[in-house]
Amino acid sequence: MAMYNHREIEQKWRKRWEEQSLHQVRMDTEKPKFYCLDMFPYPSGTGLHVGHWRGYVLSDVWSRYKTLQGYQVLHPMGWDAFGLPAENDAIKKGIHPSVSTDENIENFKRQLHEIGAMYDWSREISTTDPQYYRWTQWIFLQMYKQGLAYQKEMPINFCPSCQTGLANEEVVGGACERCGSDVEKKHLKQWMLKITAYADRLLDSLKTLDWPEKVLRMQESWIGRSEGASIEFPLEGHDRRLDVFTTRPDTLFGATYMVLAPEHELVTELTAPGYKAKVEEYVRQAAAKSSVERMVSREKTGVFTGSYAINPVNDERIPIWVSDYVLVEYGSGAIMAVPAHDERDYEFAQTFDLPIRPVIADTDGTIPDLPFVMDGIMVNSGPFNGLSTAEGKERVTESLAEKGLGRAEVQYKMRDWVFSRQRYWGEPIPIVHCPRCGEVPVPEDDLPVELPDVERYQPTGTGESPLAAIDHWVQTTCPACKGSARRETNTMPQWAGSCWYFLRYTDPHNDDELASPEAIRYWMPVDLYVGGVEHAVLHLLYARFYTMFLKDIGVVDFDEPFKRLFNQGMICKDGAKMSKSKGNVVNPDDLVEHYGADALRMYQLFIGPPEVDAEWMDGGIEGIHRFIQRFWSLAMRSMEQQPALDSDQEKRLHRLIQTVTERIESFKLNTAVSAFMEYLNEAGKAVDRQSLESLTVLLAPMAPHLAEEIWARMGHTRSVFTAQWPEADPEKLVQDQATVAVQVNGKTRGTVTVAADASQDEVEQAAEGITAVQNAKGNKSVVKAIYVPGRILNLVVK
Repeated sequence: MAMYNHREIEQKWRKRWEEQSLHQVRMDTEKPKFYCLDMFPYPSGTGLHVGHWRGYVLSDVWSRYKTLQGYQVLHPMGWDAFGLPAENDAIKKGIHPSVSTDENIENFKRQLHEIGAMYDWSREISTTDPQYYRWTQWIFLQMYKQGLAYQKEMPINFCPSCQTGLANEEVVGGACERCGSDVEKKHLKQWMLKITAYADRLLDSLKTLDWPEKVLRMQESWIGRSEGASIEFPLEGHDRRLDVFTTRPDTLFGATYMVLAPEHELVTELTAPGYKAKVEEYVRQAAAKSSVERMVSREKTGVFTGSYAINPVNDERIPIWVSDYVLVEYGSGAIMAVPAHDERDYEFAQTFDLPIRPVIADTDGTIPDLPFVMDGIMVNSGPFNGLSTAEGKERVTESLAEKGLGRAEVQYKMRDWVFSRQRYWGEPIPIVHCPRCGEVPVPEDDLPVELPDVERYQPTGTGESPLAAIDHWVQTTCPACKGSARRETNTMPQWAGSCWYFLRYTDPHNDDELASPEAIRYWMPVDLYVGGVEHAVLHLLYARFYTMFLKDIGVVDFDEPFKRLFNQGMICKDGAKMSKSKGNVVNPDDLVEHYGADALRMYQLFIGPPEVDAEWMDGGIEGIHRFIQRFWSLAMRSMEQQPALDSDQEKRLHRLIQTVTERIESFKLNTAVSAFMEYLNEAGKAVDRQSLESLTVLLAPMAPHLAEEIWARMGHTRSVFTAQWPEADPEKLVQDQATVAVQVNGKTRGTVTVAADASQDEVEQAAEGITAVQNAKGNKSVVKAIYVPGRILNLVVK
C-alpha cells in the first residue's frame, strides 16, 4: 500500500480549488450566511511564521465546518499595508514603500496558499489601493461634514526616530510602540476625530457582544466613564474661575491645594512674577516626558505658582501648584488635591509639606490610616457631617449648583483620536487649505486624492509631513473659489483603512459606493472575528466607532461589526513569543515541505487549547504526521476490503460525530483532534463505506487536502465540501454496556463490564469475581460501597 504523498496531493488539490473557483462565494438568499474573518495582516518583510498560522488555521476550520453545515460562507483575505511599519521597512531597504509592500504581499500570499485556507481571493483588498482608499477618504469627508473631524493645536506624543505624531495608544512605557524610541511632547496642529461623541454608545453596546471578558473589560477601562461633578474655584485676584472635575465631591472640604498640568492654558497667567523662572523651567522639563512616564513615575515633583484659588464650600485660600502628575488631556487638566483621600495627592503633600485634612471616616466613625480611599461617612465637612459618601456626593453637588459654582457631570478617560501623521505612506487627508476660504473639503467626485509617486519620501524632521516638500503636489486649486490653495500634507494613521475593511469585502469591486446596501445587509455583521488580543483596544474600538458613525449616516443598519470575537493564544518557542530578534522563529515553509500543510494545520490545532499560549515543540508534529499516515492507510484498506457495518462500529462513529461537533462548537479544537486519535485506536484495520464517508467529512475542516483525496478515490466527482456535515443519531449514542473501574480503599484493582443500566448490587456482585479485589479485601469487611453509575465502584473495607 502506497504511503500518503502530501507533496503531490496537496499541490493537486490547491490547484484544483483555484481552477474551479471553489472558494468564490456569492449571495444566496436561499441559504443562511456565515461571515468568518481574520484580522487582515500587515505584510512584513519577514513573512509568516508558525505563530501566525494558528489564527488562520482556526478561522479556516470554522469556515469549512460552516460550509459543510450548508452555510454560504464568506472567508476573505487582504492587506493592511499602509502605515509606519511599511514605510520604515522601505527606508531601511532603500526602496519605495509600494515596491516593498508588493514584494511582501506576494510572499505572504504564497504562504497563505500553502495553508490550504478557503479564502475567496476574488475579494482581495489592500488599504494602499487608490480604489480602496478612495472610500477611506470618503468616510473622512462624511465625518468632517458632521463636525466629527476637526483640527486642533495640541501637545502630542512625537517620536523623534519615526518623526511623526503618535496616538496615546501607540506609546508603550514612554516609548514608540513601533521603534522603541523615547517619545517626546511636541505642539503641532493635528487632525482629530471626535470619538468621544460616541463614548456612551461604545460603552453601552459592549453588553451585546459575544467577546472574551478580558477584551470587554479592556475596552470598558479605556473608555473610562466617570460620574462626578464639575466644580468652579474662584481665583484670588483674577476675574475668572478654575474648572475642575472630580468623582469625589464629598471630599471637597479636604482640598488643601490645587494642581495644574504643566500644559494648562492658565499656567502663565496664574504664575506670580517672583515664581516665573522656576515655573517656566519646570514646564520645559515636563515637556520632555511622555504622558506614560509621568503617570508611572513614583517621584512627585512640582512648583508653586504664587497664586491661590478659593474653595467654594468654605472660602479657604488654596495654593495653586504645577505638577506633571496631572495630565492636560485628562479631565480639565487641573485637580483639587485631597491628600487624605488620594494616594498621589498624599505623596505630593508629604513631599512638599502641605496640609493633610481627613474628611471621610470609616463607617464606625473612626479615622483609618491615611490615605483612606474607600467610601465612608463625611466628617470635618460642616453641614454635611454624618452623610454617607453616596449621599454626600449628591448633596454637595446640589449645593454647588445652587450657588452657580458646580454641576453634576459625566466624563471619560478616552480622548478624541489624534488622526493625522507626519509621514508619506498613508492615505492623504482630502482637505484643501485656501487663504480665502479656509479649510475646504475635496469634492467627492475628485476622490481619491492619490499619493504622489516620488523617489524621496523620508521624514523632514521639521514636524511636517514629507508631502509638504513636494511642491507640484501640494499646490492646487481651491474647489470653492478656484484660487490658489495648498493640499493638506498630513496623512491618515494606519488604523484608518482597517476601521471599515470588513464592509468592503462584501462588495470589493463596487465603483459607485463603499459597498451596496444589498451586500451589506446580506453579509454583515461578521459572525466570527479571529485575531490576537493585542488589538483589544485600538483596532476594535476604532472599528466599532466607524460602524456606529456609518449607521448614523445610513450606510449600515447595525451598531456592532463583529458578533463573536475569538482571540487565539500565541505560539511560543523557548518560553518567549516568536520574533526574528530573539532568533526563535519557526518557518512554516520547511515544515510544509517535509510533513505537509495538513500535518501542520492539525498540529496547530492539537498543540493546546486555542485561546491560551502554547509552547512549540519541534518533534511534536511527528505524531500528527503518523496519524495522517494511519488515517490514509485505514481509508485505503477500507475501500479495498469493503467490510460490512456492525453495531459497535456504528455506535463508535456516532459518538465521534457527537464529540467532534461539540468540540468544534465550543472551540476545543485540540480535543477534537484527540477524539479522532482515540477513534482510530479502536477502529481496527478497516471500516465500512458509510463510516469512511462520515469520517472523511468530519476530518475535512482540519485536513482538507487529505479529505479531498480520499473522497475522490471513493468515487465522488464533486468536492468533499459539497457534502453535508454528519449528524449523530441520539439512539446510537445510548450505550448498552459500561466498563466500571473497581477500587478497594481508593486503589483500582480491576474493571468489570456490565449492562449500562446495571444496579449497584449487580456491579458489586460482578466485582466480587475479580481476584485482585478478593486479595485486597482479605478477611476485612466492606463497610461502605461508593458507586458512580457506569464509571467507578469504590469498596471501603476494614
